[in-house]
Parts: sequence; structure tokens; C-alpha cells
Amino acid sequence: MEDLRSRLLEKFRSDEFAKLVGVEILEFREGYAKAAMTVRRELLNFHGVAHGAAIYALADVAFSVASNSRNIAAVALSMTIHYRRPVAEGSRLIAEAFEESLGRTTGLYRIVVKDHEGKLIAVGQGLVYLKQGTPVVSV
Repeated sequence: MEDLRSRLLEKFRSDEFAKLVGVEILEFREGYAKAAMTVRRELLNFHGVAHGAAIYALADVAFSVASNSRNIAAVALSMTIHYRRPVAEGSRLIAEAFEESLGRTTGLYRIVVKDHEGKLIAVGQGLVYLKQGTPVVSV
């Protein structure tokens, strides 16, 4: 089981886009993931705060890891996000994705993004399609 977890983590960390925006996977288990990102200057919008797309990217990575954590390939059908407050450069953001409902073919996840002080930054919800019989990594 630990070998599978290690291989899944390696697969999750191979995401080139996540690396590009600076997302780190901190933790995962079945139906849950925690990821972090520090807001760099390149991630600011013209108002001088974190671009919504950067916050969305962090939430999306946490959602992706949580939904693929059972080693069943899951692909997003939809994701919505609600932004609650602006984020300054240098802020450390933490996203947690929680499985709310898991069926045979779909899974529903809640994603919460907070800053390093625990202030709510954004809340999202994502729906995935489960590709039964298609593992994320070979067993």
C-alpha cells in the first residue's frame, strides 16, 4: 500500500503546470488532498493582488489529487469557485479538497483555500467522472 501511495505522489508531483505556478502537494489520502502555493509577483493581476487564475490553479490541483487518490482515473466535469478576499504577494495559500460524495461514475468535492493566517480566500466545488478500470498508476 505504501508503494502505491509513493507512486501516486510521484505521479501527482509530475504535473508540469502545477510546477509552473509553484503548487506543492503537502498531503493526500483517499478522498482528501492538501496543497500550497506562495503568491509570487508573476502570479499578480493588474490590481497587484493574486490573479484569480492562480488561486483557481491551486484549488484545481488539490481537487485533482483528492479525486485521483483512490488510483481510479478521475477527470473534471466541472469546477466552480467563489473568491472571498484579495491576496497580496508573498502570501502562502493552502487549499484542501474534501470528498463530499462518491458514486460509481462521479465524485463531488469541496475545495477550501485559506491564507497562512487561516483567512478564507476562496471556496469551490468540483465534479469528476470516474474512469472505472483505468488506474492512475499501474499496480
